[in-house]
Amino acid sequence: MPAPVEQILASTTERFAIRLEPVISAFHSLVMLAKADHYSGLGDWIVRTAATMSPAERERHRLVMDAFFYAVAPRRSWPAFVAYVDHLAQEPAVALRDRALNHYCSLPRLDGRDEPPPAPAEILRSRESYLAFLEQRFETDKIDLGLESQAYGLLTDPAAMQTLVVSHLRHMWTAYLAGEWAAIRPMLQDAVEAFRALDYDPDDRAAIFETITNRSLDEIGWAEKILAAEQLIFIPSAHIGPYVGMMPLEGGLAMLFGARLPEGVSSGAPDLSRAEILVRLNALADDTRLRILRLVSTTGELRSQDIMERLELSQSAASRHLSQLTASGYLMARRCEGAKCYRLSADRIEDTLQAVRAYLGSGGAV
Repeated sequence: MPAPVEQILASTTERFAIRLEPVISAFHSLVMLAKADHYSGLGDWIVRTAATMSPAERERHRLVMDAFFYAVAPRRSWPAFVAYVDHLAQEPAVALRDRALNHYCSLPRLDGRDEPPPAPAEILRSRESYLAFLEQRFETDKIDLGLESQAYGLLTDPAAMQTLVVSHLRHMWTAYLAGEWAAIRPMLQDAVEAFRALDYDPDDRAAIFETITNRSLDEIGWAEKILAAEQLIFIPSAHIGPYVGMMPLEGGLAMLFGARLPEGVSSGAPDLSRAEILVRLNALADDTRLRILRLVSTTGELRSQDIMERLELSQSAASRHLSQLTASGYLMARRCEGAKCYRLSADRIEDTLQAVRAYLGSGGAV
């Protein structure tokens, strides 16, 4: 059964919690949809929806979810996606714009200079001044000049920006996400209840993170933020695949993880068992990824550059495949000689075979 609103809007005084959080979860699914071309192994809904969207829809979606992410991302619990979008529609348009600019101003400058941030009028004085402001805080290869030029035009017209954001989010919810959310919500609630049933040491965040996400803090680039956050909210996702996502919240962080059963739990929720198996098998259902695994298995630990050269892979292709294999647990990565080195996890392969055997022998419907 869906969680009652009072459970979703539980007190935020606890140091960590596992919750359904329908709006944050749905919003993060839209974020991943904007990144469908950059990650392999995302949920089937992401792949299908990305293929279905028109070029105009995809362009608007990337503009809203990438360029205006910090303006529109939910920072606290909401009972329903429509209620949150209505809130965005009722906000002063300038407040929406300034939320994005204020976040950028809070980021350290790449040149290390400690200067008071410029006022919005100065940042938006011209397209060139806006792009220069971004270049002070982001590496050049992280800035899409075409996208940010579009964003500049809307930031200088907050009412138009608000209209675009609200209309697009309403469209994406109605056309694509509402039916999907209704279908996956029972499975996500099962994941919440399964992980809540475990015992945790509230002071051992590294262990909590590893138990829930099945990833080590050492593998994640946000370890410092996770350990320092006032509160961590863990939210299961049906669309994130093997990856772990993070979103800022008021007073804490939301951590998105792939909906599954906890390690060692093998019954009671066949949809979750199937979801985990699909994530694992997806990582194997590709010729290049199988070749990578075979190479590392027969050769031993290899640097990413070695893998690229031996299999004649581009840097972007190697990065995409290695990210999925690492996130799925088949490869273990470490820093070595100024690069990343990868070795095979034989235990993970055996775990996958056992999971398939257990599921097919459990009488669960396929």
